[in-house]
Amino acid sequence: MSSSTDARRARAFLQHAAEPTNPVLGRYVAEVGPVDAAHRIAGCSAPADVLAESRRHVRWQLADASLRTAAELGARFVIPEDEEWPADVFAGLSTLATDDDTFGGPPLGLWVHGEPRLDEVAAARSVAIVGARAATEYGEHHAADFAYALASRNVVVWSGAAYGIDGEAHRGALATDRRACTVAVLPCGIDLGYPAGHVGLLKRIAASGAVVSEYPPGMPPARHRFLQRHRLLSVLTRATVVIEAGQRSGALHAARLADKLGRPVLAIPGPVSSAASAGCHRLIQDGTARLATSADDVIAVIEEVEGEVDAEPEAGIPAVVPDRR
Repeated sequence: MSSSTDARRARAFLQHAAEPTNPVLGRYVAEVGPVDAAHRIAGCSAPADVLAESRRHVRWQLADASLRTAAELGARFVIPEDEEWPADVFAGLSTLATDDDTFGGPPLGLWVHGEPRLDEVAAARSVAIVGARAATEYGEHHAADFAYALASRNVVVWSGAAYGIDGEAHRGALATDRRACTVAVLPCGIDLGYPAGHVGLLKRIAASGAVVSEYPPGMPPARHRFLQRHRLLSVLTRATVVIEAGQRSGALHAARLADKLGRPVLAIPGPVSSAASAGCHRLIQDGTARLATSADDVIAVIEEVEGEVDAEPEAGIPAVVPDRR
């Protein structure tokens, strides 16, 4: 068995042994390496604080089953030992984890369903579009409109595949028929088809772009995993755009986290009387987000980050988003 195979199996085991974002586990893996960490946890010879954070009676068979399920799905488990691992992109999470353990450090590995290389879509011109699940027609229209315009200009659109803003962002990007146009980050295993109403959408995303998760196949969604999913969206993209967010929306968490990581945040304003846009207005008011009224505003910010100067749209891009349904 090769060392890379050992590391892949060990990291899959570790994702079952404890929550993948657990900071105690992350520090232990960084200290002794994934293979030794996995074997010591399995043999109950790891330090007491590590064992206290680990699940009882975890078995190597769980790791083998996860790797087998991914292979049957046509997916892969990308780990830091692989060439396509975006190590530079994840460097910021190490610093962030030092400041606040609740965020967790770099992932132990990512499960990827789709052809594009992870390092290429992470380094690409990219944007995370986040917002309310209970979106209004106004929010859904602008999510699709922005995503379509951005994907048409070779910006990879990342989102969380949820109902509302996320789903419309993915659909808007897919309407361009461009390859690697959109990436979905899930709060559960990539084999679960969550949410159920988006199974068909997830298949389209995987066929054209990628579906990504740091949770092994079979791992169900949970509230804290939605929040941890936000950190991947924030760190793997050049900028975050918030479209409709109430005062307590999870999208605000994604925006604040992107800001902590030094990533630009933009927010689209809504009607002043709309509670669905109150969070967006607050982000703009407190200076966390820049106001965005068109895809041009987002492109300009991305090009500031990249140091590019040519912000002209490609010729022949239609001004109206086609029917996506």
